[in-house]
Amino acid sequence: MESTSVNFEEKIGKTVGRRQVPEVSEVSAVLQQTGSQMFARWGKGMPKGVYRYQSHEEAEKDLIRNYVREN
Repeated sequence: MESTSVNFEEKIGKTVGRRQVPEVSEVSAVLQQTGSQMFARWGKGMPKGVYRYQSHEEAEKDLIRNYVREN
């Protein structure tokens, strides 16, 4: 087997691109807006309670039915 050594002190010669990291406040504002839009569209989703299903397919079908129904 061949051993590979990594020098963590080595400087990278060239960086391609200049990606800007968004501000935390911008990211949280977008997430808040998305959550508000989803709540306005789908409401609370499933009614509260305990649900028992015979299969995962049956549970998925019920979940989709509750999300798609008109409020």
